[in-house]
Amino acid sequence: MDLDIPREVVFPVEHVDVALDPAPHPFETRHRPEIEANWQSEVAANPALFDGRMALLSRLAYRNGRLAGTCHAIGYSTFLYWRRVRPRPDVRHVFAHAMPVTCDGALIAARMGRKTANPGRVYFAAGSFEMADFTDGRVDVERNMMREVAEEIGLDLARLDRDPHYHAWSSDSGTVIFRRYRVPMAADEADRAIRGFLAAETDPEIEEPVIIRSAADLPEGISPHMRPLIAWHFDGGASP
Repeated sequence: MDLDIPREVVFPVEHVDVALDPAPHPFETRHRPEIEANWQSEVAANPALFDGRMALLSRLAYRNGRLAGTCHAIGYSTFLYWRRVRPRPDVRHVFAHAMPVTCDGALIAARMGRKTANPGRVYFAAGSFEMADFTDGRVDVERNMMREVAEEIGLDLARLDRDPHYHAWSSDSGTVIFRRYRVPMAADEADRAIRGFLAAETDPEIEEPVIIRSAADLPEGISPHMRPLIAWHFDGGASP
């Protein structure tokens, strides 16, 4: 696998070019029996899981502000099996985070609901790239962010000011592409608005919004990849 990107440091991303290869992912092809067996155990533990289609990468590289790669459509069952056995040299998980920032500088994260694959975990409203996030065979990162944030916490990113470009952070667990969006509400007001949105939902995906007011204000259940993103924001958010 082509994996040539900075590791465990925030770096600027001016352009994302991830192409969808119609061929099956080699990892999924090689491990179908193990994937099926693992899926049966996952569903037994959480019957609400759905084996939808998502994207998983087989190549990723970074050059001159450009993050480029190749991905393949896989079943969610394949992703859950990979998550159990990672890291693997032929697989890379890339996902996106909109980072909502309130007018008083706090961050808006979310605690995942009990029916999800990450119950109780805290991270920014997000999801893996799905087939709806591709245009002409290329991933549309902002479309993914807008869809996930609208579905999970009810914010319309299209109406918000944002940073001029993306940033990213990468480790063995995956690569997150993120961008700050400015929410024209103070933290307490945003918290109330999102709780009102969740109360009106029939089956919300998240349990509650989580307001993060400082780098030391880390809630129980915070996902490890969130720590460097939070530290970067509260340290001024400058690129290296």
